[in-house]
Amino acid sequence: MGSPLARRTASVLLGLATAAALAPGTAAADPVRVLGGTGPYDAEYVTTLRLRDHTVYRPVDLPEGERLPIVAWGNGACRADGTWFENILTEFASHGFLVIASGRPGGFGSTDPEMLTEAVDWAIEENDRLFSEYRGHIDTDSVAIMGQSCGGLETYEVADDPRVDTTVLWNSGLLTDRDNDLLEDLHAPVAYFTGGPGDIAYENALDDYDRLPQGLPAFIGHLDVGHYGTFAEPDGGEYGRVGVAWLEWQLKGDQRARQEFVGDDCGLCSTEWDTDSKNLG
Repeated sequence: MGSPLARRTASVLLGLATAAALAPGTAAADPVRVLGGTGPYDAEYVTTLRLRDHTVYRPVDLPEGERLPIVAWGNGACRADGTWFENILTEFASHGFLVIASGRPGGFGSTDPEMLTEAVDWAIEENDRLFSEYRGHIDTDSVAIMGQSCGGLETYEVADDPRVDTTVLWNSGLLTDRDNDLLEDLHAPVAYFTGGPGDIAYENALDDYDRLPQGLPAFIGHLDVGHYGTFAEPDGGEYGRVGVAWLEWQLKGDQRARQEFVGDDCGLCSTEWDTDSKNLG
């Protein structure tokens, strides 16, 4: 049923969010579906018996000569539906990322933070496993963990994993001071994306950002779209575009994507986003 922190989050911060209210994507029963995306690769989601409680988003044809960084995703409301956020996760996959969401397609029940670690473990094992279609196709040295709302709280609980290269929280933030030790465990660049003052997690994210460990690279951006963001829009809308840019920079070293976030004249600085950053190189 998830960790104590995740359960508190689900009941206090996210208990008001029903499936119908968020609806970032359309749940589906079919295990494989070609979805598209705006990136250079057509993307799909699949399931595998080797990771039966997750949904894997990937390029339909695994690219030759390019390894896919790993992105583990935790759903809002800690809901075990791997296709609830299919629009944005497909968008990520279409840009050459292996995205693994907690929960099966159209699934139900609750997730837990360990499912994010299981996703990373599986991807690393598949890259080395004999006869695996993913063998040699995964960049096991480039790992992001991210999640929306309650899923963001789950990322905090596993962010101390030394394999993690960036932690991303969407519409999320700690609820109480008793969980502050989770901030001290952060070691990799962190990004917060909120829906602005109308987002129930807005103040929580601001507070977390202000109390991050000294010297930790961090970015925070607010777009006035509320707690449910732009997940329901095609390709994840503006959240999808910005999320791709952050992943391209952090996991692939793309310097053009870096310009969206760094400096007083950063790409997002002249848009509707309200941004701040610290210690970004």
